[in-house]
Amino acid sequence: MDLQINRNILIAADESENSERAVVYVGKLLGGVKGFKVTVLHVIREPEEDFFLHQADKDRWYGEHRQSVARMLDKYRNILIDAGFAPEDVSTRSTTRYCPSMAECILAERDSTEYSTLVVGRKGLSHKEEFLFGSISGRIVRTARNCTVWVVE
Repeated sequence: MDLQINRNILIAADESENSERAVVYVGKLLGGVKGFKVTVLHVIREPEEDFFLHQADKDRWYGEHRQSVARMLDKYRNILIDAGFAPEDVSTRSTTRYCPSMAECILAERDSTEYSTLVVGRKGLSHKEEFLFGSISGRIVRTARNCTVWVVE
């Protein structure tokens, strides 16, 4: 029986230490192993319409935020390449979306692509914080379908 295994991995990342640990983990686990392709994804949460008083403020915020995200994604890409991934097997993606829930946005990105594994860092919320605000990784684990989810602490 010839079973084709999808070896595409999506790492949902932000600028937190936990996201960086997730990237490092994937690098240490799979760096140098042929056949895996990794994309590091960052979702820019679109602010509410009335968040900025002026369009110029909104444009400036987006510009600064996109630059910061580009630096972060470049850093994470280099971590994976330094760990042994071929440069052509590592990509980055940044998207701006309205996100009622960041977990929903990450899963929507995963669902629109061909990734069999989704990797997220755990934020390390206290039980009270997790109860009040919810956990992105927890929600992803509970609602993800047709993929494997790795939560890295």
